[in-house]
This record gives sequence, C-alpha cells and structure tokens, in this order.
Amino acid sequence: MPFASRLASRLALLALALSSSAIVSTVHAAQIGTIPPAQPLTAERVAALPAGERAAWAAYLARSDAQRAADRAALAAERKGMATWPVPPEGGHAEGSMPLTKPAHWYASDAALLVARNILSYQTPAGGWGKNQPRARAPRQPGQDYVADNNNKRATPGDFDRAQDAKWSYVGTIDNDATITEIRFLALAAAQHPGAAGDVYRQAAQRGVAYLLAAQFPNGGWPQVWPLQGGYHDAVTMNDNAQVEVTELMGAIARGEAGFGALPAAQRSAAAAAEAKSVQLLLATQIRVNGKLTLWAQQHDALTLAPASARNYEPPALSSGESAKALEFLMSLPDPSPAVVQAVRAGVATLRAVAVSDRAFVKTEDGRKLVVQPGAGPLWARYYDPATLKPVFGDRDKSLHDDVNGISAERRNGYAWWGTWPVKTLAAYDAWATRWVKP
Repeated sequence: MPFASRLASRLALLALALSSSAIVSTVHAAQIGTIPPAQPLTAERVAALPAGERAAWAAYLARSDAQRAADRAALAAERKGMATWPVPPEGGHAEGSMPLTKPAHWYASDAALLVARNILSYQTPAGGWGKNQPRARAPRQPGQDYVADNNNKRATPGDFDRAQDAKWSYVGTIDNDATITEIRFLALAAAQHPGAAGDVYRQAAQRGVAYLLAAQFPNGGWPQVWPLQGGYHDAVTMNDNAQVEVTELMGAIARGEAGFGALPAAQRSAAAAAEAKSVQLLLATQIRVNGKLTLWAQQHDALTLAPASARNYEPPALSSGESAKALEFLMSLPDPSPAVVQAVRAGVATLRAVAVSDRAFVKTEDGRKLVVQPGAGPLWARYYDPATLKPVFGDRDKSLHDDVNGISAERRNGYAWWGTWPVKTLAAYDAWATRWVKP
C-alpha cells in the first residue's frame, strides 16, 4: 500500500477511535471516546512494509537491539562481584544545572567543570543521557544506574506510561531536553579548553552526537528514547519540542556554532544531512484536514507518520504548542523552499483560525477551569482532533472529552490544557512573510 494511502487509512482509524460514542456513559456526558495506545516499532510491523522500505528499518531495529544489549552488559560488568549496588541517582531539575547562556569564560570555571565532569560520568555506553537529573551533584559511581528513577508512580497495569522494565527506563533520551543539553554544555566547556585539556569534553560531545545520529529514524524522525524502549516512546517525538530541538542542534553542529567548530568535519557533514532529513520529515508529518495542511501532532507514528498517543491523557491529536515551535524552526531556515513556505503559511493560518478570545483557563473553587472572561485571549487548546480541528481533552482513565471542564480535577489542575504558545510564533510570522510570502 503506498505511503499516502497508509497514512490516510491510519487517520481514518484515529478519527473513528476519537469520535466513537460506543463507550459514552451517562456519568461522563462530555466523554466522546477513548484514547488508544500508540504502536511500538516492532519487527512485525517492519516486515509488513513495502519491500523497498524494509531493509533500512530492519537495520535500524537491529542497531537498537544491539546497543541496548551492550548498554545492559556494560552495567552488569560493573556490578559483577559487588555485594550491594549503589542507590540510583537522585532526580530533579536537570536543565537548570547546565546553563547554556553564561558568558564564555564561565565555562572554564570550577563550577562549570564540576558539571562537565558529572556529565561525563553519566554518559551511557550508547553515548546519550537520561532525563530529570541535576548535573551539579555527585558523579556516577561504578555499578550505579545511568539514570534517575523516572517511572510514573501513578502507573497501574495497562497504563501507557508503565515501563516494560522498571529497572531500565529512559536510559538515553531526548525528553525534557536530555542529551541535547549535555552535548551543548560539553561543547561550550571544550571551547574554553583548547588542546589536550579539552579533549575529554570534545570526545564526549562527539559520542553524544554519534548517539543522536544513530538514533535518527530512516525517515528523519527521532524517538523519545533510544535504544528503543517500546510503547509511545518509539514514536517521532514532537512533544516538548524534542524533534525540533535535536534538529536545531544538528544545524548548529553543521555550521560549527556554539563551540561545535572543533568537531570532526565528517561528523559535521553527517549532522547537516540529519538536519535536512528532519526538515523533510517535518514537511511529511504536517497533517492535512479536508485536503489542507494544518498542524503537527505531539507524537507521530514512526512508520505511518499519523498522530500517535503518548500518556493515558495525551491523545493522537494535533498540538498547538509543538506546532508553534515547528513553525518557528521552519521560519529560521535561511533559504526556505516553496514547500517550507507553504507549510508555514498553512500552519499559521490554522493557528489563527482555532484561536479563541474572551476565555481564560484559571483557578476556581473547583480547580482550574475554562471560563468566560471578556477581553481575555487569544488562547489555544493544547490538542485538536485531527479530523475536525475541535479541541479535545484526555483524562488519566484514557477517556477523551470535548470540554476541559468535564475531566477530573486531578488532570485539570495538573496539565496545561489551554495556553498562549503560538503568540510569539504569529508575531514572528508577520515579519517573515514580508520576505518570503508573495502577495
């Protein structure tokens, strides 16, 4: 089946799943469907691809499997003969411990080198890093887990966020800016230590870049976790702007910016190719509704590129915040192709069309709710149905709703269902359009 037909078929199934009224109950009148699980990337799914596409994806899966086995073997080797293992590292706010906007000389300071050395100690054998782990604390000890415990404490059997192996989760990820931030920090530290003194930081940055290059899908996307972990982690991850931020990193490497000029020419060339593939992936994943280009989803299936679910309350829907970031990136390209210009125009038009005014998402006596507030806005829902462009809202029990006020207080209070993410993007478009959009 041609790719366009496979995508259309997948979108039709998603529309059916999201709009099904078969499970609507009288208790939750606003429920409009159930959020389906994302499909992992498996050998069985690859075997079902057209013959010409199988080899690249089969090689990708083999590379992931081999690296996962090597990572686990390395930790097992460290623990051999140990009576007890070190406790897992503490979690916390990682990005704040690795500032990327300090004056250049700061990256030669003792404080910066403490962070850089800790980053080195936690680099996985594959070359990546875990998430939610401050890098200004103690370095990793032999036999210690590579990552902090990122398992969802609320997860129950059947939860989309339940790790297949509770002892091996997010061991190498781009979620929450992980790996991306470590690489950038190491490059800045290495730039302040030319010659042999900075080799250890440059080499670790190179290993990190090689990790990201190995993790890129044949179609240009990046999964949330690599080596692959299964579940929604195997999808092309726009969530939290991961796909775009890896692409921006590849562009900086290719151009030798932000301390990356010292990386080998071959790796910088590979980064340029990876950036180009990602741009094409972004163009391919922009969803059409009634034949018109619109927005991107938070996750896209690795093979079909259709919108995919993530956590229980994150539906296979279009996402305004991640779409705004994708549009900003496309507008940053120095010489946009006609296809890029078309994508940007369509995305901006969609964001303008779905914005609402005179509404605010605020705290009330019954938790956060969307309320009428004259003069407020514009405001955007986080998610939009990929068939109708109407706002949709998920709950922890996997139920899908058409009104944020109809979901549980726990989810209303614990998630950004409405926001102003596109405001900056729309403002930037007006200046960009004067240069690239013909009257």
